[in-house]
Parts: sequence; C-alpha cells; structure tokens
Amino acid sequence: MAKTKRKHFYDYGLLFAIIFLTIFGLVMIYSASSYTAQIKMGDPGYYMKRQGFLALIGFAAMIVISLIDYHKILRFAVPAYLLSIVLMIVTMVAGREINGRRRWLGIGSLSFQPTEFVKIANILFMADYIVNLGKKINTMKGFLTVVGLTAVPSALVAYNNLSSGIIVFLIPAAMAFMVAEKKFVWAYIGLFAAIVLVLLFKRPAAAFLTSTGILKPYQISRVLVWLEPEAHPLDGGYQVLQGLYAIGSGGVWGKGLGQSIQKLGFVPEAQNDMIFSIICEELGFFGALLVIVIFAFLLYRLFVLANSAPDRYGAFLCIGVMAHVAIQVILNIAVVSNVIPNTGVTLPFISYGGTSVIFLMCEMGLALSVSRRIYLDY
Repeated sequence: MAKTKRKHFYDYGLLFAIIFLTIFGLVMIYSASSYTAQIKMGDPGYYMKRQGFLALIGFAAMIVISLIDYHKILRFAVPAYLLSIVLMIVTMVAGREINGRRRWLGIGSLSFQPTEFVKIANILFMADYIVNLGKKINTMKGFLTVVGLTAVPSALVAYNNLSSGIIVFLIPAAMAFMVAEKKFVWAYIGLFAAIVLVLLFKRPAAAFLTSTGILKPYQISRVLVWLEPEAHPLDGGYQVLQGLYAIGSGGVWGKGLGQSIQKLGFVPEAQNDMIFSIICEELGFFGALLVIVIFAFLLYRLFVLANSAPDRYGAFLCIGVMAHVAIQVILNIAVVSNVIPNTGVTLPFISYGGTSVIFLMCEMGLALSVSRRIYLDY
C-alpha cells in the first residue's frame, strides 16, 4: 500500500489575482495621471513610478509574511491594536494637516497614513479576540465588548476620516457575523443603519451634527452634494459630475487606453479615488466588468481559504481580509457612480496610494500564510 504524502498548499490563484490587479493598477495610474504628473512634476510617469516602487516593497513584505506561521503573528495582535490607537491619537494631535484634515504622520519627506495600519491591526486583534471569546460572543456582555473594542479605533479614525472609520467599524461586523446569533448581528447592523439614516436627513440633522461637533461641515456637505450634485456643479458636485460624464462617455468598449478626456484636468486627482471612472471611460463597460470579475475571483479565493483554514484563527484572518477588500471595492464603485456620498475610499491595488498598497499586500501575506498551513494529501 502506497504511503500517503503531504505537502503545503499555496494559493497561486490568489497570488495571480494580486499580481494582475497591481500591474493593471500601475497601467491605469500612468494613464490617469500622466497629464497631471507632466504639468506638476515634469515627469508623466511620476505617480506610476512611485506607486510601482512602493508596490514592490509591499510585495516583498507579502512574501515574507506568507512564509511566517500566522499563529506567531497573532501574538502581536493586542500590541498592534494598542499601537493603532496610539498612532491615531498622535495623528489627531501632531499629524500633518492637508486640506484641513490630519491624516498623515511623517518624518521629513517620509509619510504614511496610520489609518491603513489600523485596518490590519483591527483584523489581527478581532480574529484573535473573537476566537478566544468563543460562545460568549452571543451574550449581551460579549456583544457589547466587541462593539466597544470596535468603536474605539473606529471613532478615532472617523474624527478626520469618516469613510475609513466606517470601514474599520464594518470589518469586525463581518467577522462577528460568522459566529454571532442573528439578534446580535441585526443589532450591529441596526446600529450602523441608524447612523447612516441620520446622515440622510438634510438641514435639521446637518445643523445638529455640525453644532455638536459630531461631524464637520465638509462631511455634511458631501451628503447634500450627493443628494443634488447638479445644484453644486462648480464646487462639491464638480468631481461627482465629471466622474459620471467619464463613465457615460465610455460606452461598452471605451475610448481606448490612454484616450480619456476627463483625466485632462476635469476629474480632480483622477489617479486616486476616481480612477474607476477613468477605467470606465477608457475601457468601457467591458473593462469595468473585467476588473469587477478579478476582484470577485480574489474574494472567492479568500472565501475558499477561510473555509479550508486549519483552525478558526486562520479562518477569521481570511474573513477579515476578505471583508476589508470587499467593503472598499463596493464603497469605491458606489461613490464613483454616485450611489452613495463621496467618501474618499480608494480602489484596492488600483488607486494611487503607497500606504494603502503596502498594508494591503501585508494583509494578502496573512491570507497566503494561512494557505501554507493547509496540507494536501497525495
């Protein structure tokens, strides 16, 4: 009788999706930013080169993390969670102020957004905490503890970055959804829905939220612009309307790669949050659908890893990473198509942003680490 052999599994499908999205993102960043980069920096490839360099750093970090047993990484879950809170407090007090908001920490020419670290720290911490909490998560005390531990980093992030605060709040919700009883899941969803519904009221809610300092005037104005972008064509609604023009003009097959008109100064910072509109304009419905399909494939691989993980720690890590990517993709596309108010959420792997791509790669490294702990018999 032949002896059964075992070997490590490595999710090359997930790796392919990551590489494809990263390379595609670099191509689209060059296409979307070359005009602006030439005018501002004197180099049409400035943003693409910078993103490519940071993506390589992130890719190297991903490979290193994938080779480390994720159980060893989880030992740093609590310190990472505490560090994320400290970093956000420091950012609120001494962060670099850009456009009236403190979102960056930096030394000299080096800077990064602590918000991105908060996301991965939250995934690590909640994966460890929810597993250790066990069935107690279905008690009122357990539920309130999860909400409280989630609310602290969410509130600190939301102070200067509401959209990222929402993401930080929703990631643990998705993780808890896997094990919590329906009544607690609905309570979590209801709490979030109540906050969103309040924001949908115009003047009374706006006056109350701004007077109490819960939200800033620019955050309220985004909601008002979303409801009537045509009423603000030259200020708040300008970016939204130009993005919609880009999407509508692309048609089925698009104008062709590099042929966008809206990127020529019409869509502000086209390589950032609004890059999906340029994809739609240049590659059309077909190109946009292809991007969505690749994201769906990446999420599917993360779902498979969560189901096949050797233990609950690995499963919840993959669920957290999957939730993060899914939430950002949905929010970004919804913003670009004006389904929801402009929230300033990047499109994972594709939008320009060095901090984002590095920490996303680190999250993918966690998922690949889980995949390497899966054994195949042959």
